[in-house]
Amino acid sequence: MNYKHLFSPIRIRGMELKNRIVFPAMGTKMATEDKFVTKQLIHYQAARAKGGCGLNFTEVCSVYSKAAPKKFLAISEDKYIPGLKDLTEAIHKEGGKAGIQLWLGGLAVGSDQSQMIIIPSPMPIPGTEFTLPGASLDTIKEAVEAFGDSARRAVEAGFDVIEFHAGHNYTPHSFLSPYFNRRTDEYGGELKNRARFLLECIDAIRSNIPEDMPLFMRLDAQDDYLDGGLTIEEVIEFCKMAKTAGVDVLDVSRGNFSSAAIKYEVPPIDLPRGFNVDNAARIRKETGMLTIAVGRINDPSQAEDILESDKADMVVMGRAQLADPEFCNKALAGKAEDIVRCVGCNQGCYDGFVSTEMPFITCLRNPALGREEEYQFSMTENPKKVLIAGGGIAGLEAALQLKKRGHSPVLCEASSSLGGQFALAGEAPRKGEMKEAALAMAEQVMREGVEVKLNTPVTKELIGELKPDEVFIAIGSAPIDLKIPGATLPHVTNSHDVLAGKSRVTGRAVVIGGGLVGLEVAEYIHNSTDSITVVEMLDKVAKDLGQLRNICVMESLYTGGVQTVTNAKCIEIRNDAVVVERQGNIEEIPCDSVVVAIGSRSRGFDDIKTYCKEEDIPVYVIGDALQARRALNAVAEANEAVRAIS
Repeated sequence: MNYKHLFSPIRIRGMELKNRIVFPAMGTKMATEDKFVTKQLIHYQAARAKGGCGLNFTEVCSVYSKAAPKKFLAISEDKYIPGLKDLTEAIHKEGGKAGIQLWLGGLAVGSDQSQMIIIPSPMPIPGTEFTLPGASLDTIKEAVEAFGDSARRAVEAGFDVIEFHAGHNYTPHSFLSPYFNRRTDEYGGELKNRARFLLECIDAIRSNIPEDMPLFMRLDAQDDYLDGGLTIEEVIEFCKMAKTAGVDVLDVSRGNFSSAAIKYEVPPIDLPRGFNVDNAARIRKETGMLTIAVGRINDPSQAEDILESDKADMVVMGRAQLADPEFCNKALAGKAEDIVRCVGCNQGCYDGFVSTEMPFITCLRNPALGREEEYQFSMTENPKKVLIAGGGIAGLEAALQLKKRGHSPVLCEASSSLGGQFALAGEAPRKGEMKEAALAMAEQVMREGVEVKLNTPVTKELIGELKPDEVFIAIGSAPIDLKIPGATLPHVTNSHDVLAGKSRVTGRAVVIGGGLVGLEVAEYIHNSTDSITVVEMLDKVAKDLGQLRNICVMESLYTGGVQTVTNAKCIEIRNDAVVVERQGNIEEIPCDSVVVAIGSRSRGFDDIKTYCKEEDIPVYVIGDALQARRALNAVAEANEAVRAIS
């Protein structure tokens, strides 16, 4: 397909972009503790510029020294200019344009308790007697000056464009929103007063940059889940004011972290692709301003359609380029089928960002994220024949990477199809993109010329026949059986068989297990059952879901009327009821069907491992075959194993 709109140039003041694709500001945890640019961050950004992106933005960059949390970039002092200049030069060297997102984080700065939280009005802290104070007039004045000073530094550092962040619950958005801004002075009340701080910041920025330098503004289309918050009509009126003040481009996002609307900031697979495009289109039409569409845009054809339909002038494709830094080049070259697609799992990007265990973000589809220098591609000088047992996502990833490095992988799958549990997970509601991704990986394996044998379980006899140099074991896991009376009754099945369409659940259903799989099965069977009760041993359901997927799944369960019972241990299954022990009491939950979803356990492979040891064949165990976990781990381990082969 010819993406003529997507890859057409656009001029904004004195800056010309070679295409309409924007790599947005996304948190990485790649900055130093004291807020400087790192080589890791430079390689990460340069890889996307090299991949053909038109415009790269830094992650949020603090403008005010009193409100600059650690591990976030800063431009609040001159000492940060050299590192930022190194970043812009690296992006320019790869043929891209560099943008900086100027940020005053408001409540988000609370991640670093040594820093000042700047909000418009006093805010009580739930569960404490403490109230965060509203900003003083002196603080407001200092913050405005900080934006201007930071804009000057951005010019010195060689940035091509500045973006003023006025969304996502940060300080400027909080001043604009009547939900947060309860001031009674000149910075509160009617819209023009609530907009005053933002317009002063815009004026300060504009006054410190060249006339031909563009100014973008990221903002929310509306306030979601906030009673009495911003409406899209108010946002449109504010945008008109911002246009007069000197803003050139609107980057129309959505969401806030004070409510369930945080799901819109890093939208998971549960939200429709392009869910916010129509808001951008309306704002564009009613303001007459250049506009960027944002929100689950992960396919070049989808992006082309948005532009061709005149709904936006540019598109943000962020996680799409986390998953595949060569996204733009592949689309431009007509090789869209080779793009590694983001599936909105949020496991590595958002969950990785908020996790205290992950040092920086990663990506289920791209373990090289944040390791761009370390993971530079190299062909092997010692090609080997590698037998891969298992055609799930770990086995497919291993096969692809081995083939690309010049080895000769032979992939054997015991079933009649490839994709494994990643494809099976795609049967759950709203997760079809995961199945599509698994099938696309299988097709790419075929295109790359990998030898694939279906309906072929790996045995020691097969290993003896094929005589591989190395063996990868990626045979996955199987559902754990429930060891209680009645577990083998005819009306009892397991989550895998339900999602695979092998078992039909009707009547009053009980799902045993309230983790991710159990809840998704509950959603899956909703239309075929009269009622659904999820039983969980722990004190709450959905403990293994990331925050944003958790919000979406729990909202769906609530809407569907699914009941949950926690702190409940199943002790027996009868023909008409599940018996549980709960807080020392025995209770019966009436049912006609039971689905067991208590987790998975690695499949056994001792005979294979023993044979390989006897024959001195190196063995690598990856994915659920090693331990049943998330797909993120499976793909990462496949890459590590491939890299370990000399």
